[in-house]
Amino acid sequence: MFGFGSKPYLLGLDIGSGSIKMLQLKEATGKLKVERFGTKALPAEMIVDGSIMDGLGVVTAIKELAGEQKLKNKNVALSISGTSVIVKKITLPPMAAQELDKQIKFEAEQYIPFDINDVYLDFHIFSQEEQSSSAQGEMEVLLVATKKDKLNDYANAVREAGLTPKVVDVDAFAIENMYCANYNVSPAELTAIVNIGASVMNINILKGGVSAFTRDITIGGNRYSERIQQDLGLSLEDAEAAKKGHLPEANANALQQAVAAVNEEVATEIGRSFDYFRTTSPDEDIAHIVLCGGCSKISSLPGKISEQLGIAATVA
Repeated sequence: MFGFGSKPYLLGLDIGSGSIKMLQLKEATGKLKVERFGTKALPAEMIVDGSIMDGLGVVTAIKELAGEQKLKNKNVALSISGTSVIVKKITLPPMAAQELDKQIKFEAEQYIPFDINDVYLDFHIFSQEEQSSSAQGEMEVLLVATKKDKLNDYANAVREAGLTPKVVDVDAFAIENMYCANYNVSPAELTAIVNIGASVMNINILKGGVSAFTRDITIGGNRYSERIQQDLGLSLEDAEAAKKGHLPEANANALQQAVAAVNEEVATEIGRSFDYFRTTSPDEDIAHIVLCGGCSKISSLPGKISEQLGIAATVA
């Protein structure tokens, strides 16, 4: 969404709360293939709820990962999410993009809960094909805003690591792009993509490959670790290992109960988001849920979500 210049052949950089991932693609026989991929774990508290707390540590991790991958390309696309990022679909009288560009700041002030001078703004005008049926005679616009200090923290960390940020996207939209590029998208069905990372869960409901609703929730893999630590009396490090199945001596029954409790929390939060979506789109039914992110590896989670919400959940 937010650009810093031209953007050919960009590296994908994911700066998450639990790890940093770096990806380079190449085109082969008309398809995109992974050329290089690397990941580096981050210590707890280095990034909290999407905010960088230890800038030097993040810069060092990015440098080390880029060095390990022996990357020549320095141009990067990254994405952000969390409470400092606002995504809002708004309806306006029809106008040209140039006109909207001039008055988007005024329009945004009605929807952004921050001082408008403290945020970066961007927008996307939906085409006639993308608009909902309720927008007759008007135009729908996707408004995106993020607090300047958050985006600057990420962009500066990338620059200090010797790379060049060219695009900053929103996590939910970056995953949406990947989903639409790799799966057959039904033009009529609604699909909920749920990305569950270490500290933030992104929900993006798509219709025909177009975002109809997004929400970020502060829950993720860290909640599992905290519950396991609490219930089993483990250190945080051992709780992380138990969560991933690397602590055989952990009490299996207590571990299962701790994971099940957080599975229910996650399913409940997803259900609340779906309920809110239905208040604005009462005639729309979500056909299925696609899970991704680190927590999608929790084997009991898809079944719990399917059971609790009555919607089939699968892992991407």
